[in-house]
Amino acid sequence: MPEPVSHLIAHIDGGARGNPGPAAYAVVIETADGRPLESLTGLLGHATNNVAEYRALLAALDYARRHGARRLTVLSDSELLVRQIRGTYKVKSEDLKPLHTSARGRIQEFDSFTIKHIPRAENQVADRLVNQALDAAVRGGSFEPGRIARPIRTRAVYQDGVLKPSGRLDIKDGEEVEVEIRRRG
Repeated sequence: MPEPVSHLIAHIDGGARGNPGPAAYAVVIETADGRPLESLTGLLGHATNNVAEYRALLAALDYARRHGARRLTVLSDSELLVRQIRGTYKVKSEDLKPLHTSARGRIQEFDSFTIKHIPRAENQVADRLVNQALDAAVRGGSFEPGRIARPIRTRAVYQDGVLKPSGRLDIKDGEEVEVEIRRRG
């Protein structure tokens, strides 16, 4: 379990194939300074994109509360969700009303809560995770609801044009990964 952090950032996304159709959500949790902590994904069965977006928000709120965060910033590419949570749009959908009420109640538990609309291009990691979950669901794969994907951290040395990790990595042969490089002192 990651160390307690008072302020968390959550990139959230939800999607459905067919809308409604097989649906999933993803949440990418970071510290306020951008250090990745965890990624959460969940399969929802048959639902709409908007329901999936709300489920992502609820998962982010629950994660932040469980991990002791007092401040939460949520970044979403769903303009509808952001405007409904801010109160600038009314919630008309009967499917969304209970999710909205639940989210508003959980938001009150934080000292500070901010939700911002961002372009899809700035939400690529969460979007990719949603699509991976949906691909697995459509294929009948083993992608489990609520599965937590923890980042793999290791030290590495760059030598002769190759990045060489200091130890064996728990990665399948041929698996595509995202690499973030931080220089050490």
